[in-house]
Amino acid sequence: MSNNGIDPFDLTRAQFQLPDGLVYLDGNSLGALPKATADRLANTISQEWGRMAIGGWNRAGWMHQPRAVGDRIASLIGAPDGTVVMGDTLSIKVYQALAAGLSLSKDRPVVLSDSGNFPTDLYMAEGLLKTLGGDHRLKIVDPEVIIDALDETVAVLMLTHVDYRTGRMHDMAGLTKAAHSKGVRVIWDLAHSAGAVPVDLALCGAEFAVGCTYKSLNGGPGAPAFLYCRADLADHVDPALSGWLGHAAPFAFDLEYRPGDGIDRFRVGTPPVLQMAALEPALDFFESVTMNQIRARSIELSEAFREGVEASCPMLKLASPRDPHARGSQLSFAFEHGYAVMQALIVEGVVGDFRAPNLIRFGFAPLYNSLADIDVAVDTLARIMESGSWDQPQYHQRAAVT
Repeated sequence: MSNNGIDPFDLTRAQFQLPDGLVYLDGNSLGALPKATADRLANTISQEWGRMAIGGWNRAGWMHQPRAVGDRIASLIGAPDGTVVMGDTLSIKVYQALAAGLSLSKDRPVVLSDSGNFPTDLYMAEGLLKTLGGDHRLKIVDPEVIIDALDETVAVLMLTHVDYRTGRMHDMAGLTKAAHSKGVRVIWDLAHSAGAVPVDLALCGAEFAVGCTYKSLNGGPGAPAFLYCRADLADHVDPALSGWLGHAAPFAFDLEYRPGDGIDRFRVGTPPVLQMAALEPALDFFESVTMNQIRARSIELSEAFREGVEASCPMLKLASPRDPHARGSQLSFAFEHGYAVMQALIVEGVVGDFRAPNLIRFGFAPLYNSLADIDVAVDTLARIMESGSWDQPQYHQRAAVT
């Protein structure tokens, strides 16, 4: 509660566009729509693009958006101003960060990751290492043995902080310290962390971090990704993707590339102006509540859900860490026909998602989820499981997006 007795999350919830009768527990995949976003986009389109046309790059500050918005993200992940830049997709930012990390350890051939990493990170690593050739290789181990796998052959440790399937959360500070003790550079993917759990990049000392903004940051579908580079390194790494806006003087139109100063060298192409305009009002919520408040409410919501499901649905097996402090803001349960169960649940107005091979997954977004939502979700899931209503042909037909 705030000092005046008002729950700050009642205030934030009222500022989201939530369909009547829908319990939305999928904000860890795509955040809900802030009511202010439509007006902000309309203003950018009609008043900036419409009235200023190309002048918007200077007059509306479009060219500086990647740094300005990056500083707002930095405040949520424990990073100083000037160390985060926005733009492109998460896959591109993974590629850039990994290439930069490898350039700092050219005598080491191994990129170490774990089996809980998000597949696109591993795919991008595979592609990059193929282009480098030689002895470069990707080594994937179980999460429990990461420290044992750190040795003098490892150039970069690349991990996703919160496992997208189960919510298991790595010890960021501990693993970063262990890696540094072996001379290994570290990249953290914060896709399921930024805006969901407290992160302190400056304290842990990691070299790089990347993340997306369409999940717990509520930036909308296609919202831009971000890249963090530790301040002492930013002027010394070679960007693998040397795009024109990462150039020291883009409008000099030199024929040879000269990297920009600091984090600016990680810019690639034209900034996604409309997507960043959509993201900015979503970031306003984090000015009224702290990440510690969000984390405390997240644990309250997820524990209420876990206890309710385990009491009423014994056929579902918890696949996430039982300790709420060992997981992010999500829970997964295993069931052989999990996909069908989730489709039946969605039809009944409770939205989560499915992750192969057998997990039904639920995300908890304190900015707009409430304990009342949890009660409805538990009751609905229990009714579906008890009645067996999930076992209908239409619920077993896989859609393109699960």
